[in-house]
Amino acid sequence: MFKKVLLLTVAGVVASCPFGAMAQEEEHEHEHEHSDDEIIVTGSPIAHPEHESIIAASVLTKEDLAKRGESSIGELLRREPGVSSTFFGPAASRPVIRGLSGDRVSVLDAGIGAIDASSVSDDHAVAVEPATAERVEIVRGAATLYYGSSAAGGVVNVFDGRIPNKAPEGGIAGGLRASLGSGDDSVEAAGGVDINLGSVGAADLVFHGDGFARNTDDYEIPRFAISEAQRALDGVAVSDETLGVVENSDLESKGGSIGGSLIFENGFFGVSGKITRSNYGVPGAVEEGPGGEIETVRIELEQERFDLMGELNNDFLIFETTKIRIGYADYVHRELEGGAIGTTFKNEGYEGRIEFIEKTFGKFRGASGLQFKHRDFEAIGDEAFTPPNITDQFGVFTMREYETGNFHIQLGGRYEHTSIEARSIGLEREFDAFSVSAGFGVEPSENLFFGVNLLRTERTPAPEELFSDGAHLATNAFELGDPSLGKEIARGVETSLHSEFGSVSLRLNGFYTDYKNFIALTPNGGEEDGLPIFTFVANDVVFKGFEALAEADLFSVAAFDVTGSAQLDYVRAKFKDDGGDVPRIPPLRSIIGMEATSPHIDLRGEVELAGAQNNISAFELPTDSYVLVNFAATWRPGGEDHGLSVQLRADNVTDEDARLHTSFLKETTPLPGRNIKLTLRGVF
Repeated sequence: MFKKVLLLTVAGVVASCPFGAMAQEEEHEHEHEHSDDEIIVTGSPIAHPEHESIIAASVLTKEDLAKRGESSIGELLRREPGVSSTFFGPAASRPVIRGLSGDRVSVLDAGIGAIDASSVSDDHAVAVEPATAERVEIVRGAATLYYGSSAAGGVVNVFDGRIPNKAPEGGIAGGLRASLGSGDDSVEAAGGVDINLGSVGAADLVFHGDGFARNTDDYEIPRFAISEAQRALDGVAVSDETLGVVENSDLESKGGSIGGSLIFENGFFGVSGKITRSNYGVPGAVEEGPGGEIETVRIELEQERFDLMGELNNDFLIFETTKIRIGYADYVHRELEGGAIGTTFKNEGYEGRIEFIEKTFGKFRGASGLQFKHRDFEAIGDEAFTPPNITDQFGVFTMREYETGNFHIQLGGRYEHTSIEARSIGLEREFDAFSVSAGFGVEPSENLFFGVNLLRTERTPAPEELFSDGAHLATNAFELGDPSLGKEIARGVETSLHSEFGSVSLRLNGFYTDYKNFIALTPNGGEEDGLPIFTFVANDVVFKGFEALAEADLFSVAAFDVTGSAQLDYVRAKFKDDGGDVPRIPPLRSIIGMEATSPHIDLRGEVELAGAQNNISAFELPTDSYVLVNFAATWRPGGEDHGLSVQLRADNVTDEDARLHTSFLKETTPLPGRNIKLTLRGVF
């Protein structure tokens, strides 16, 4: 399968490149312009266009997000190069970037942490709602310098616009979306509006409001929930299994926010409040009730959050721009076993960051900032595998940049102090972490950019890695932390190549990271409470791999412009001491797509090919390869200048049985089967 995926991707790249593009060039003389590149603000205080980014970063715009409709951030981004998901069902799915997840990947809410419990366990949903997202930025690779230890593997930064930073044209702007899905009988609606309420002195007062609601049943699958390999291992007969559905995978969620900003000539200042409510099943998680009956596990999630954001573009000493962002949240979720509360997780915390962008002096520019956060975490009940703990963290960072001609040099550094205290067991740890990076970029022509980034980062262990001591139903393991764990140190090199020639663009990222004291949950061969014991152990490991994406304008027919794309990503991760494989690493994967666009109708088809994953660790089973075929058609009755559109999307058209190797539940919870989704969207 590895060779098939590689050959089919090469064929897709060829089809997306100059052979098909020549006709388009001759007829339309269309060229990609750098001025159209999205500006990336994540990964560096000094924003850069995508084509000049030394780090591997990309942007999903509002138009990109409108073509997708997922109930979790992980599934929303799963088809991006280098990104997979933890997939604990449709509700709880967190991004996996280059094989890294959990506390190594930060999911941010406009630059501030989600302040939830999603990094503690994969069955905990992220309290960032994809239905209201307007923009998503992804950093593949370490973003520790600017976002702290929890960004050691990457960042997903979600912007929903609930604090407006500009006044809407015409005084009001907004949108509505409603959708129906066949595979899980889903019903979803979301909408938002910005209104200019008038002037306050020299400023405009802008109000924002949004809301969403989602309801789904258990989702359908092609065959059995439990894999053939797992059934053979357990000696379970096929006749004893449920066919065609993943039980306890339904979801009900709702929420909304209000916000307001004062928009003035050289900046803005605003506040917002947000409420999120969710109730969802955890597939495969069951408990034995008092009478011996089997009880399903559900999670009831609540979060109230308040944010403040401001930006001032005004000279002050050596600075030209000051940015401030502060968020506070009170989060709680209850794990319901047979309807009764079994375990309650609470997380109350705040986080803030201030950035100072300096004036340009000759060919030099720079930025500095500070970040602080406080987390008061508590788990109470049957599955309180981590004791209550308080984390306080403070970091300062700086970046220097030098540009001359076509050459770019970036230097960055961060110091971070972290204190983690578990009072109930009388343990406290303090860490001082230092991280540095040096990047070099060259742009030999307007259409070609090459970058190299060297890094050395330090990650502080998460409280779960230090203090866990209990049964964890989600991972089907008894987890033991190690209070003596030290810092995780990564040394690596990343390369990036961006090229645009005529109607063809190519993006290629490569990475090699050598970890010292990489912390992983590892079986020790023992058993406790009928569960295998897994301990958090530090080992030296190496991660290496690449992401490639080729896009091209191919040809025109009638009113349609036809484009093609092909992407390929790969990760290999091994322990250095015994050469064993790191668990839950995604296999080689490719996505090949073709799209035809016109003023009234857009058509898209894509094929996702994932190779088999046979590089496995202890307590893992191999994962079979799969091929997913997806189609989408969008109709705009009034054309491009009108905001009304209707989309009909068909995912997994061939009803393929597909499982993600990155998921703890892959043997019991496959990806959804065939699903037809109808979406009505209006923008004004």
